[in-house]
Amino acid sequence: QVQLVESGGGLVKAGDSLTLSCAANGRTSSEFAMGWFRQAPGKEREFLAALSWSDGLTYVADSVKGRCTISKDDAKNKLYLQMDTLKPNDTAAYYCAASISRYLMTRRDQFNYWGQGTQVIVST
Repeated sequence: QVQLVESGGGLVKAGDSLTLSCAANGRTSSEFAMGWFRQAPGKEREFLAALSWSDGLTYVADSVKGRCTISKDDAKNKLYLQMDTLKPNDTAAYYCAASISRYLMTRRDQFNYWGQGTQVIVST
């Protein structure tokens, strides 16, 4: 079992940067592959980025490539998502997820644990 707690969301202006954090409690993070998703009102949950905790491999979706960076801090057992040049259509709830597979995953159904989400609102 692992508990995921996201933080770092808030109200920002278009063009700003923001870094979201995900604290992983419970089982050792190195056992998991991690991911970030977002869900805007009325839309399906969208994959953004994934990271294999054991080897550090990362993958970023084409839709946000160049603006999003996924990273981790082993000492703090935290996962991060840095987003640059934010746009109003980045407004969404952002979720951290963990998969017991250890390999990079991109589909929502491949992740076993989810955080409660953190809201990001990007104003013009």
